[in-house]
Order: sequence, then C-alpha cells, then structure tokens
Amino acid sequence: MPKVALHTLGCKLNFAESATIARQFEREGFDVVEGDGQADVCVINTCSVTERADRECRQIVRRALRHSPDAYVIVVGCYAQLQPTEIAGIPGVDLVLGTREKFEIFRHAGGFQKHSCAQTFVSSVEEIDTFSGASSAGSHERTRAFIKVQDGCDYSCSFCTIPMARGTSRSTGIEAIVAQTEIAVANGYQEVVLTGVNVGDYGRKFGSSLLELLKELTRVSDLRRIRISSVEPNLLSDELLAFWAANPILCKHFHLPLQAGNDAILQSMRRRYLTGLYADRVARIRSLLPDAGIGADLITGFPGETDELFDATYRFLVDLPISYLHVFTYSPRPNTPAAGLAGQVEPRIRFERSERLRLLSSRKRHAFQQRFVGSVCEVLVEDRTDDGFWTGLTSQYIRVNFPSAEDLSNRIAILKISGLEGEHCGGEVLDTSSSPIHILSTTSGEVPLCA
Repeated sequence: MPKVALHTLGCKLNFAESATIARQFEREGFDVVEGDGQADVCVINTCSVTERADRECRQIVRRALRHSPDAYVIVVGCYAQLQPTEIAGIPGVDLVLGTREKFEIFRHAGGFQKHSCAQTFVSSVEEIDTFSGASSAGSHERTRAFIKVQDGCDYSCSFCTIPMARGTSRSTGIEAIVAQTEIAVANGYQEVVLTGVNVGDYGRKFGSSLLELLKELTRVSDLRRIRISSVEPNLLSDELLAFWAANPILCKHFHLPLQAGNDAILQSMRRRYLTGLYADRVARIRSLLPDAGIGADLITGFPGETDELFDATYRFLVDLPISYLHVFTYSPRPNTPAAGLAGQVEPRIRFERSERLRLLSSRKRHAFQQRFVGSVCEVLVEDRTDDGFWTGLTSQYIRVNFPSAEDLSNRIAILKISGLEGEHCGGEVLDTSSSPIHILSTTSGEVPLCA
C-alpha cells in the first residue's frame, strides 16, 4: 500500500484542511503515516503569516527527503499561493498547488512521478471565489473535530498576507456545517471547533450570521461542546454574547485578536477597532461570564512602535482581565503596506518585547488558573502525557493533568482541580460517567464548578 505523510504549518484551519486532504488519499488507497515516517508522497500544507513559517516549509522539504529520498513532494497552502516560483525552486519539490487547487492533488499529480523541475498550478487570488469545506473529523485527533466554516478575509490589515493568499471572505450554508457536525458526533467526537480566517464574518454575504449558525448547531443531538477558534472584537455583538453566555453547550472560552494595546499602532495596522471597544468587549464578557477564559493575540515590534507605545500596550494588558496571550514577533511580509512603513523596529528589540509579553502571559495564566483550585470541572480527556498522566481541557481552555488507571480517552471526566503545575493544573477524578454539569461560579464564595 502506498504511503503519504502530511505536514501542517500554521493555524487550526490548515489542520482541518490537511485532515480533508488525508481522507482524499485514504480513499485512493494510501496509508497515512506520521510526518517523519517513510512515505511515497509528502504533502506540506503551508502558512505564510511570518517569515518563520516560510523557513519551516523549506526545512520540512529537506527533512522529508532525508527520510524518504524518492518521495514525491507536494507543497500547498498560503505560502504556495504567495510564492509559487520560490517554492518550485526548492530542490526536491515536485508539485506546487495554490489555494484554489489544494484539494485537487490527484487531478494535478498524475501518477506521482518525480520530474526534473516542479510543476506549478496556482490561480490568481481574484479567481478564488468558491468555498471548499474541510473538517478534521476522521483524523487521528479523536476528541475534537475542527470544522471549517469560513475562509478568506475582506479586511485590509496592513501587516497581513491572508487576503492575498486566500482571497475574499466566503462561507457555506448552515445546513452543510450542521451535517458535518452530525457526522463528527456520530463518529464519537465530543467537541467541535469552528475555524476560519474570520469566523465572526460567517454568512454575511448570504444574509446569515455566526449567531444563526450557533443556534442551529446547539440543536445537534449528543454534541457536548462547541468551541469557536476566534472572533474579531468588532464582530462580537451583545446579541451574540448573550446567546453564548446563556447556552451551556458553548465553551466559555473566547479568543479575541488584539494585536496592539494602543490606538496609534492599531490605526497604523488598519484594525477595525480601538482599545476602548476591545476593553468594552472584555468587560461585557466578564459581566456575563466571570470565569470565562479570554485569550488575545499580540504583535510586538510593529513599525512605529516606540518604547513609549510599547509601554502603553503593556500597561493596557496588565489592567485587562484576560487569561493568556498569544504573542507574535512582527515579521515584514512582502507586498504588505506595513513592510514599507517608516520606523521599522530592529529585531533584537522586537524579540525582547515579545519575551516581556510572554512573561506577562504566564503571570496572567497562573492567576486565572489559581481561581479554579478547589473547583469541580468537566474535562474532555485527550490522551496520556509522556509521564503517564491523562490530560484534557475544561470549557475555559484550562489544561488539567491527572492520574487514573481507567482508560478515559475521549471521555468527559468530572475532576477536582487540586493545584497548579507550571502552565497547567493538576486534578483528581471524581466521576467518569460523563454526566454534564454546567454551573459556573468562582466568585460566590462557594466551592465552584466549571463546565
């Protein structure tokens, strides 16, 4: 049986798309192996948000050919769309497919015969006008299914290559996503994660919305959890928040991209909100769900970010009641307005600022998780850690490791949070019957329970 190895860089959207590509290979009689396993075909699904992602693609090509010198190497995804000629020039690459072509591997690869030079099939981004569904259901990830509900972006952030790589915002009908969710539940998944480039923009172009989608998904029988990968703060309406807070099946976890904590840089980034709106959305979440997990994306070292502006961002974050940060060091991307701005920050300072924010994130995560020590939580159990403990996530995106002799993989266990252990919590099993509890309270003075 021929073997294919898949490597995925970047976001959970890419992960869902890679899982869909893997199923295509399985239907054609291929065995899907681990990324570094020996294979006849190697598929690399790329990201191009940072220069590091580009570099990783080249490294993976070289590593794949060390393990499988005769492998037919295919590069797809955002980097392939943006820099097809550059990728085609990497020794060992046989096929480069753009955003529109990535799900048409068998149409373009022929018999997977290596050639002296790479073949390239990349449509213009203006031609990318259809939505291609994707889901990780059926992959090796058995506890949560990542379902693609939206693609592309109509925003014009000055640092971002996504509109050039994925095209305009588009999505599919509610019925199709409900059907994918029902299949995931039938296959034993406890949680679905809705993914996309701009999930909050779902359905706008055909008169629907993320709220309408969620209303239908919460009616899917036996689905225990719905998690949303991220929502732009300007799209998090009061009506959407009220439904989110009131419905127990929706994870009490919000990821709201921020990027900068001062208005001057946000305006230079061409973001569609200022710090006042962002703080208001966080405050609204906290008023409805005091114990919700709230994460934020930050970019350090954006052009024009002086020491004073970075300090303003830092102070804003210190006072903001969020749970953790995802910190990215600014990387100039070709053909973006930000790459040509004055005031480029030297790399050393960018990295120093990133480290400061990562330390702040650790303190915030520690303080947030400390609130749950002594509480009782539902944890969706994923797998065992290297040291033999079970590990899983609460609704609020708190990782809990705990001992048990019972096989709890893909079960919802009731745990008591016993303490903090670095970046995660330790727990003790109380019940493994998967009986749902949906009570949130760490502020009432009683022993809290978290869904």
